[in-house]
Amino acid sequence: MSAAVKYTLGRIGLFVAVLAGLWLVDMNVFLKLMLALVFSAALSFFLLRGWRDEMAEEMAAAAERRRTEKERLRAALAGDDDQPDEPERKP
Repeated sequence: MSAAVKYTLGRIGLFVAVLAGLWLVDMNVFLKLMLALVFSAALSFFLLRGWRDEMAEEMAAAAERRRTEKERLRAALAGDDDQPDEPERKP
């Protein structure tokens, strides 16, 4: 499973867990949702640090692969432009 999927599911799970805890408190539903969002974000900062770091490394590696491939393609295209044109063959 990808690190981004694990982290996202972890964030959603924390939100649901905090919301379930707040559901027992008597207050406005919108306020419960907002508090659950804030508290789950704060908890995820500490509890999901490993998954967040793993996701960041995965994204950085993907960006580096794209950058390397882009440079390789640009070099290949520039190399094609530097080659002399082949003379046309007349039968």
